[in-house]
Amino acid sequence: MAFRLKLVPDETKINFFSLQWLTFGISAAAMLGSIIVIAVMGLNFGIDFKGGTTIRTESATAFEVGDYRQALDGLDLGDVSITEVFDPTFGEDKHVAMIRIGTTDETGSVTPEELNRVEAALKEVDPQVSFAAVESVGPKVSGELIKTAFYAVGAATIAIMFYIWLRFEWQFAIGAVVSIFHDVLLTVGIFSLFQLKFDLTTIAALLTTLGYSVNDTVVVFDRLRENLIKFKTMPLVDVMNLTVNETLSRTVMTAVTTALALTAMYVFGGDVIRGFVFAMLWGVFVGAYSTVYVAKNIVLWLGVKRDWSKPDPKEVKDEIPAAFRDAP
Repeated sequence: MAFRLKLVPDETKINFFSLQWLTFGISAAAMLGSIIVIAVMGLNFGIDFKGGTTIRTESATAFEVGDYRQALDGLDLGDVSITEVFDPTFGEDKHVAMIRIGTTDETGSVTPEELNRVEAALKEVDPQVSFAAVESVGPKVSGELIKTAFYAVGAATIAIMFYIWLRFEWQFAIGAVVSIFHDVLLTVGIFSLFQLKFDLTTIAALLTTLGYSVNDTVVVFDRLRENLIKFKTMPLVDVMNLTVNETLSRTVMTAVTTALALTAMYVFGGDVIRGFVFAMLWGVFVGAYSTVYVAKNIVLWLGVKRDWSKPDPKEVKDEIPAAFRDAP
């Protein structure tokens, strides 16, 4: 006998919009709080955004990234990121690492004395290590990266709004964009609140979260459009309740399976991708919430163009599913 896991029953009768002002008020308060936190505390920019030095090391023997990191911990260098470079063209006697060291110096690079201390510390754990290349990223380039990153998020948002406007109606586009803004702002706000490192991988996570949230929203919008055609005289709030209940199982299953994979990456993936995975995990949570309680509320308040006639009241009641006839 086959066993099928169900996180949500086949038929649910939840009135998602009975507390629409409260749920949207919570979202508005969270967005305002995020703006205040970002303005007061700022962001803990990583090396990508505040400048630093990148060192490419080579060694004839295999090494552990943890040993390199431990050797540099006591040098008071600021932000340090170490990743091992894998390339199929490397021979057995070539092991490469990329070490990025952040700096608050106006020059945007570590000093020669600091480089000497780094090399000496690494040679204690790996005597065969050598510096193959040393490059610095100054504050000017870092500032351009910040602008480019936010331009990327803004351009993606505008493109998505235009797509949804063409596919559905302008009310749906506004609802989706407000939902996207909600997700991005809350994610940036949580990074500011806990002073988590904000770098290019975080921007990648924001763009990925943006796509995840829009995909979930468009799926529900598609079902909503079908139901609007099917139930032409049903009040809009009842059509929305019916739609969200019909797609609830899909929304929950997608969010849970994605969260399980991300949790495994967060626990076992190491420090290099932990910020990216945290942003994704948070984005999955707020994205699922905003699909129902932000995007749909906006569409409900703006209304949707429909062919409203004056049918017999009995026909209207018969068209409303029993689960929502007596809903408040």
